[in-house]
Amino acid sequence: RADGGRDNMSLHLISHALCPYVQRAAISLTEKGVTFERTHIDLSNKPDWFLAISPLGKTPVLVVNGTPIFESAVILEYLEDTQPHALHPHDALDRARHRAWIEFGSAVLNDIAGFYSAPNDKALEAKVAALRAKFLRLDAELGEGPWFDGHQFSLVDVVFGPVFRYFDVFDAIGEFGVFTGLARVRAWRYELERRVSVKSAVSEDYPTLLRDFIRRRNSYLSQIMQTGGPKKTVTQVQSADRRSLDIVLSGRSAEPDV
Repeated sequence: RADGGRDNMSLHLISHALCPYVQRAAISLTEKGVTFERTHIDLSNKPDWFLAISPLGKTPVLVVNGTPIFESAVILEYLEDTQPHALHPHDALDRARHRAWIEFGSAVLNDIAGFYSAPNDKALEAKVAALRAKFLRLDAELGEGPWFDGHQFSLVDVVFGPVFRYFDVFDAIGEFGVFTGLARVRAWRYELERRVSVKSAVSEDYPTLLRDFIRRRNSYLSQIMQTGGPKKTVTQVQSADRRSLDIVLSGRSAEPDV
């Protein structure tokens, strides 16, 4: 693979504080040990300079030596082509399989957006069912871990780190049962939460920013936040998950208590 002038490369990631697609690029750059600059913008008040380099008006944009690249999938592939520490498998068929599951991850993000935007309880329940169905498929696909592809951290893991991060906030709002009984998915989520590249992809105030964002949606989930509902703290949720995680991480087979 060409190095694209790696030694003299200037990388500038144009970012939004909550965007999961930006997080993909940030995680990949960190995993590859690449130095990059990062600038956050307000997508509700997009500056002219940003619109000039982002034809779709979306983040992320990676500016490489002055040349902008937009769309997260394109950015990830560019980084694979030009930077060290490959996050795609070498085998062509394995790469195709991973790309397919990356697309699956984008579909999960669409359901997450529908979940936090749902206008009423019926719509929320429908999105919970859709999310659970997708994670059931994932649970069947996962092996012994700790990562999607066993011991090799890959772009599929890069994509699902931001997915699971949403649920740290959702779980503190209420118990929705998306991961009930899905021990492999829970163990994968646990490992991703601890990964340095995943943790560093957002600022420390990310949970507060996300909660504020949800409140402003005037959705059914924001109503639950305002009226109370069956809330749990993040600590309580993590404690409730501990037994099922210990089971999977220790290699024992048992159905977790939820």
